[in-house]
Amino acid sequence: MVRWQKKAVAAGVAFALAAALAACSSSGGKQSEQSTGGSGGNVADTPRMKVALITHSGAGDTFWDIVRRGAEAAAKKDNIELQYSADPDGAAQANLVQTAIDSKVDGIAVTLNKPDAVIPNVKKAIAAGIPVTILNGGLDQWKTTGALGYFGQDERIAGQATGEKLKQLGAKKVLCVIHEQGNVSLEARCQGIKDKLPTTENVNVNGTDQPGTQATLTSKLQQDKAADYVVALNAGIALTAVQAAKDAGSSAKIGSFDMSKEMAKAVADGTVQFAVDQQPYLQGYLAVDAIWLYRTNGNTIGGGEATLTGPAFIDKSNIAAVQKFAEAGTR
Repeated sequence: MVRWQKKAVAAGVAFALAAALAACSSSGGKQSEQSTGGSGGNVADTPRMKVALITHSGAGDTFWDIVRRGAEAAAKKDNIELQYSADPDGAAQANLVQTAIDSKVDGIAVTLNKPDAVIPNVKKAIAAGIPVTILNGGLDQWKTTGALGYFGQDERIAGQATGEKLKQLGAKKVLCVIHEQGNVSLEARCQGIKDKLPTTENVNVNGTDQPGTQATLTSKLQQDKAADYVVALNAGIALTAVQAAKDAGSSAKIGSFDMSKEMAKAVADGTVQFAVDQQPYLQGYLAVDAIWLYRTNGNTIGGGEATLTGPAFIDKSNIAAVQKFAEAGTR
């Protein structure tokens, strides 16, 4: 498994923390709800806390189910009431942060994929004495907020690593599918690919509209016969791209960012050539656990630098090592 890293804590630190979890709990698909993790297993005897996990997830994006499972496992271990909410609109997500401040939570874990909109309220939370961790998006901005730490991958480096892999696979013309407009993490991935393969072209779709996405990709592949690879930036879009290529009569191959149960099967059977795994379970787990560690023992993770959870490439050569975890909904 190939891993690319910048300045960051060694991966062993992240896995050592993850190994402390007692069990993982299930999650649903609602955009705002609470989970309580105080029953069963080894639960911390520290005072009960309330932590808000606030993401930019759109409806139906299963990636965030995996993030939540990690966060819920940490919450269960740490005697935390986890409050989850999400909105892909930056202003609306900022309002969710304000709601958490008004609720006087003990900590906030938040994504910064729309940093201009969300950062002002993150700074308000920290000024109010609420510790904040950043996960998944906002690598270039998190230090400016005063947050405790960042847990995710460097998206530009992940894109560059993907570009190198595509070159090794013989790709000449890549379509990079951006499924959420204004998301700096997605833009950085495609730019990283383009750094290595300048012929890469971005294709914008609405990730919450599966039929529309499929129609857009089918049309593009029918028009652009030179496109020999489509790289989707989440698992659901990649599986849609597989069908679009069939509908278009295109021989273009599919690569993907992020894992899911369905993606693991697609990689195993060769329908998708590879997936770039950033370990979302670990992002959710560490973002919540770091707040508990800070609140109970004054600990911080990362030594002032980001804790990178990816990227790692999953393909036919190593899918067997992670497929059972994908089937369980934790990879």
